[in-house]
Amino acid sequence: MRIAVCPGSFDPVTLGHLDIINRAARLFDKVIVLVSYNTQKTASFTLEERMDMLFEVTNGLENVLIDCNDGLLADYLKSRNACAIVKGLRAVSDFEYEFQMALANKKLYADAETVFLTTSAENMYLSSSVVKEIAHFGGDISDFVPPEILTKIQRRLIRTPRNP
Repeated sequence: MRIAVCPGSFDPVTLGHLDIINRAARLFDKVIVLVSYNTQKTASFTLEERMDMLFEVTNGLENVLIDCNDGLLADYLKSRNACAIVKGLRAVSDFEYEFQMALANKKLYADAETVFLTTSAENMYLSSSVVKEIAHFGGDISDFVPPEILTKIQRRLIRTPRNP
């Protein structure tokens, strides 16, 4: 069985993330969407909330599982006998960092390959940070996030007098 891991912070999950997850699910027997801790980011949503949103938007994908990890990705891959890491690339600027990570992960776990999927044209500019910024100021994010979780995201991120 070919198992791939699609890691990210998913804070929040966007249509760009969902596109990569759907495409990976067609390429691999099993895809584990892995909510990872990012020590360089402050999350807007708890780990549990991010996992719940991912469960909700991947509900129809039978070969997709949601999990979390607070350790090394390479160790997680080994524990799951995964053969691949799937990462989405939006632009050339993403590549340098992701390439460094791919080389480090390959050194830590030689049995896994990193597979880069280029984003679809309509999602090239899309990131969780962009969604959070637009939502914070009350902008319309309905074209950027799955409809099932739009209200949850808006409730959390829209700035109100009590939530400056």
